[in-house]
Amino acid sequence: MKRILLFAAMALISAAAFAQPKFAHVNFTELYQLMPEADQARATLNAATAEAQETYQTMIDEYQNKANQYQQKASTWTQTIRESKEKELSDIQQRLMEFEQSIQQELAAKQNELMAPLVQKAQDTVSSIAKAGGYVYVFDAPQMLYIDPAQSTDLTPAARKALNIPEGRTLETLQAELQAAAQAQ
Repeated sequence: MKRILLFAAMALISAAAFAQPKFAHVNFTELYQLMPEADQARATLNAATAEAQETYQTMIDEYQNKANQYQQKASTWTQTIRESKEKELSDIQQRLMEFEQSIQQELAAKQNELMAPLVQKAQDTVSSIAKAGGYVYVFDAPQMLYIDPAQSTDLTPAARKALNIPEGRTLETLQAELQAAAQAQ
């Protein structure tokens, strides 16, 4: 009996040793960029960007108006008024630089905040499909120099379906949509 158990255990170990791990690949960027939820995230980010640009333009206009006023009236002002106006212009320039730096950071943080749940959802979906399929590794296809399609399964179509990405929508069609929307504005 011990011999049979030992033989069975050795057979299982041998089979496990010779079992080929299953590999898969996916275009992860395509997944999270094309998810329907990504459109809403982009719209929210575009609205925040437009608002920031509007505020920045208002600040620029204020600076230009005051600079024009300074150029027109500087010769008639006293030294104290000129210095006060120069300081005011310098302060506005400083505020412009600070605003530009801080808004870039805020917009980047907003983009991360909006995209993080989408990236997580795409990762969870790919992980779920990979586990169900018994895959040991899933590679991000764009990051790989070479993928042998005979030894690696493309999970992108299954993930696209699970994430409700419309058939026929690609990164190229998304780019065209975004360009058309930018030109419409």
